[in-house]
Amino acid sequence: MELPKDPMMLFSTVNMYLRDRYESLDELCADLDIDRTELENTLKAIGFEYSAENNKFW
Repeated sequence: MELPKDPMMLFSTVNMYLRDRYESLDELCADLDIDRTELENTLKAIGFEYSAENNKFW
């Protein structure tokens, strides 16, 4: 599956997946075969960081 390119849509989609399908960001990245660092950097560029405690970007 291809994730959205638009950063805000990516943010929304990733958080939805984390809430509904995956128990961690590592699990999401492994299942979708995406680079965690690249994903985190993309979302960090628009002001969001991953919280493992809450299992979401904010």
